[in-house]
Amino acid sequence: MTKIQALVSDVLDGHRLTEAEAERLLSATGRDVWRITAAADEMRERKVGNTVTYVRNQNLHVTNICKNLCGFCGFGRKATDEGAFCHDRAGIQEQARLARRRKVTEICLLSGVHPGFTLDTFVDIMHWIQEAAPGVHIHAFSPDEIAHAAKRGKIPTAEVIARLKDEGLGTIQGTAAEILVDDVRKVICPRKVPTAEWVRIIKECHNAGLRSTATIMFGSCETPRDQAEHLRVLRDVQDETHGFTELVTLPFVHTSTPLFKKGLARAGPTGREDLLMIATCRLFLDNIDNVQVAWGKVGLKMTQLALLSGANDLAGTMFTDDVTGSAGVSGSDYLDPEDMERIVHDLGRNLRQRTTLYDLVPEKKKTKERA
Repeated sequence: MTKIQALVSDVLDGHRLTEAEAERLLSATGRDVWRITAAADEMRERKVGNTVTYVRNQNLHVTNICKNLCGFCGFGRKATDEGAFCHDRAGIQEQARLARRRKVTEICLLSGVHPGFTLDTFVDIMHWIQEAAPGVHIHAFSPDEIAHAAKRGKIPTAEVIARLKDEGLGTIQGTAAEILVDDVRKVICPRKVPTAEWVRIIKECHNAGLRSTATIMFGSCETPRDQAEHLRVLRDVQDETHGFTELVTLPFVHTSTPLFKKGLARAGPTGREDLLMIATCRLFLDNIDNVQVAWGKVGLKMTQLALLSGANDLAGTMFTDDVTGSAGVSGSDYLDPEDMERIVHDLGRNLRQRTTLYDLVPEKKKTKERA
């Protein structure tokens, strides 16, 4: 029996992985990769069964003007740059009405952190969406955006969170996390909040009754040790708040990003790393039930392998993803539930639509559709 075999056997018997052990799993090669993914698949079955879930959602792009202009992002622009945009009420409501016609249950704001936006701007955007798509769940505003609104208004972040919740925010985005190691953040996202502030704000959100996703963006310039530290930070938060709904894995898409063009990052994770990240998240994050695979970033064939490596969620229909597209990936905008059904059924699993908070939606007769 190899050391990895012994380790994953211990995990299946109830051992809680240490940070150093997670690093070992993330660094595995050869047949150990399959040993780890098999153990993660077994753990997935124990925790959530054979149901694969997805949410019927639509990304809504408000603006690509951003104060951060992170090196890993090909989407953000300065206000004076060619191609910069910022939708007004009419533009936002047009997207929201389209989402309503598509019968989405969630609208996800996917935008830059506009330097001119305030808490009132965020509230106005939510109200415009609610007018155009009544009853839709709004999933929005990362800890970095909350910090920005607090700074602009010279008010505590807790006050920002309370008002967003009162005005109709459904869940918080656990984005702006990238890698929660400050030495890495100084390279890939120096203008975003540091690790301690991200953690403080996400805890405030959870304690205020707003649940959130947890995310990891991997494959740029961080090491397996950094990845393991990031996962440990997330697990510690979940131990305390139980506020994360899922772990979202976000492979770094390198093609059109400044970080890669400047030679500060590699060409994203390999397929081995994609699968080991999914598997390690399943085995290490024993307090988070749901592990999501980013089908728009890895493709459907790798998505299938991820579902055999510990993942149980296919994210959403999305309909549009200009952020991933701007980084250099085509075909990342929409996945028809019928296509989800095809790859899930091929694995002997069951596909179910869910809400943002992972309640299953009653099944209806499926029809082929197109965005």
